[in-house]
Amino acid sequence: MNKKINLVYQSIKKPTISLWILFDKKIIIPITKAVLYVSDLLKDNRRRIEYVLSQKNSLIFISLILSLVLFFVVDTKANLFIESSAEILYNQRVNAIYNEEAYVIEGLPETVDVTLIGSRSSLYLAKQLPVHEITVDLSGLRPGTHRVNIRYKQPLTSIDYKLDPSFTTVVIHQKVSVVRDLSTDLLHKDKLDPKLYIEKIETTKSEVIVKGAQHRLNEVAAIKALIDIQKLTDKNIGNTVLNDIPLIAYDVTGNKLDVEIVPSKINATLTIASPNKIVPIKVVPIGNVSFGKAIETISLDKSRLTIYGDESTLANINYIPVEIDVTGLRENRDFNIAIRRPSGIRYISVNNVRVNLTLDDEINKEISGIRVEHKNLANNLTAQAASAEDAQISVILKGAESVLNDFDINSIYAYVDLSGYGVGQHEVDVVVYGDDPRIVYLSKTKRIKIRIIN
Repeated sequence: MNKKINLVYQSIKKPTISLWILFDKKIIIPITKAVLYVSDLLKDNRRRIEYVLSQKNSLIFISLILSLVLFFVVDTKANLFIESSAEILYNQRVNAIYNEEAYVIEGLPETVDVTLIGSRSSLYLAKQLPVHEITVDLSGLRPGTHRVNIRYKQPLTSIDYKLDPSFTTVVIHQKVSVVRDLSTDLLHKDKLDPKLYIEKIETTKSEVIVKGAQHRLNEVAAIKALIDIQKLTDKNIGNTVLNDIPLIAYDVTGNKLDVEIVPSKINATLTIASPNKIVPIKVVPIGNVSFGKAIETISLDKSRLTIYGDESTLANINYIPVEIDVTGLRENRDFNIAIRRPSGIRYISVNNVRVNLTLDDEINKEISGIRVEHKNLANNLTAQAASAEDAQISVILKGAESVLNDFDINSIYAYVDLSGYGVGQHEVDVVVYGDDPRIVYLSKTKRIKIRIIN
């Protein structure tokens, strides 16, 4: 009680002192100066003034003038504090009174504007007081639609107020709860060192309770823990813990839903790893060099590099291709090539490679007895060559003499693609390729017959 009286006293003290200072400055001090001025006149014109003051009419006129001056001054200053004025308090928060464990409220405005009307002194005092509570009492209402008044707790009875809005229509729903699985999302992944990888995330909760109106719960498509990489204090290899991760509910289109999630925050342990793999750089010539010429040597200033990514992506990459357009090339040449980062790879240790190509005269060489394999055949079918001639083919190689002399016949591969083929005999194209990019591989037999059986 004493604390409240002291608060009111402190609120009244400041405007009272301000009023007294204004009264002293505008009334007391001018009157004092006037009296001093008159006193100075009396010293020099004592006899004349004594004669004037001895006259009855003179005293009446002086008293009348002083009274009028004092009246107008006091009346003008008093009107500043007596005349009505208005102040607007914007965006005042609305507090609803209801059973939050049992019900969900929709349609309630978050804020309202309050217009205060009264004398300036009352408005000044009202704004200093810390009581500006806006409430909506829903405690006695049941589920359904209701029109309710918004109330303002007046700090002073000497002022009037107006709320905007002063009433609202709310819908009260019974609160229900369901258990939902929790998933995680990584935010600001680009802030993590590209050599590092979030290998595993373990959260303190795998399921959460979602509360709200039934129609809102039906819209919930996912509950996600938003893990912000920027908030990690330790971004090194190993385990690191992130606390107070917010949980958010989303619908099927990715919009946030206003439902209650218990708990609203969780902790997570992140396992940071740095999977990597060293792979060779493989030059892949595109196009054909000038007629009669062949690539004799391919030299690189860097033959290997390290790639960083997740384990599954690394397992599928055995080399990094570097394509070089050699169309119409007539003489030796150096190339400076930017290396493209493969899809799924976050970082490569080498971004550019310098390649030197040398040329020589082209010769042809024929290799026979290359067995033809098949690819992409349906699992329940079996394929075989229709004849002995269809089981093996001859391959023509084109390249520099020094390259073909050192050539390994086991590096030639021939196959037919049987995707989409069913039971029966089919004539299909033969594809030939090899490991050496300096050689051009051509099948002497363009098509072979294949028999497919169950």
